Amino acid sequence: MSLSAQISWVAVDWGTSHLRVWLMDSANTVLAGRQSTDGMSRLATNEYGDALYRLVPELDGRKQIPVICCGMVGSRQGWAEAPYAQAPCKPLGIDAATCLQDGALNVRILPGVKQMSPPDVMRGEETQIAGFLEAHSGFDGVICLPGTHSKWVHISAGEIVSFRTFMTGEMFDLLGRQSVLRHSIAEDGWDVNAFESALSDALSRPGDIAARLFSLRAAQLVGDQSPQTARAKLSGLLVGIELAAARPYWLGQPIAIIGADALAQIYADALVAQGGAVTRVSGLDITLQGLCAAYSQIKENTE
Repeated sequence: MSLSAQISWVAVDWGTSHLRVWLMDSANTVLAGRQSTDGMSRLATNEYGDALYRLVPELDGRKQIPVICCGMVGSRQGWAEAPYAQAPCKPLGIDAATCLQDGALNVRILPGVKQMSPPDVMRGEETQIAGFLEAHSGFDGVICLPGTHSKWVHISAGEIVSFRTFMTGEMFDLLGRQSVLRHSIAEDGWDVNAFESALSDALSRPGDIAARLFSLRAAQLVGDQSPQTARAKLSGLLVGIELAAARPYWLGQPIAIIGADALAQIYADALVAQGGAVTRVSGLDITLQGLCAAYSQIKENTE
């Protein structure tokens, strides 16, 4: 049987800079996984269908293939705006999915989640949370999703109770590439001791952050500090002020970290050093689990 004939539905994680798809059979087994750089930032509203067909030409000529999407594809600049569910709420809002037809494609875009006070939003992370809860149905605690915009999410009784977003990853990139610190920060390399020291300093005295950041530049000029050490210290300072602000979320709580291996390990090490009880989960795998949970709900509702 051809691959095209085996496809029952398509799982899609559509972010700002990437498009990832999984071709799935009716038992939620992955037939193939593919990705491209056709993220939301590169596409006009009328180009999403073509981008999907380029990546999955097997869909050409097929009728009514369910395509379940999460991420920035549902933003105001995406394929179609998917309204936010309001916390507290279940993470998976398949009943509130935005539906659209594009040729033979039967597309459902999962809603994000919003919080009114303090104002906050998420798109895509709710699907990762749903995937995590599929495998950890009794979890009651905090989920940390580190990244460009890190999120801390309080979970209770299977619901997103509240959450906060921190621009830690974006700040690291801006400071390391566009500020005066760019002359002192390496593109890669690491110094574990420097990271841990900076993390501890930021946690204990977060109000000093602006002065400590400039010290990274000064330490190279007057003390020959290496760019690799400066990179680790910058990360430690920024993660440290994030942990200090998020302490009401994680202190004394079970913590699940969902994200890419290297970044998740940085957060895990930092939290363990503060006595945190941490579990790590791969972000990519958990996104697919959330999309599979959404498809299973669709099947239940139509059978």
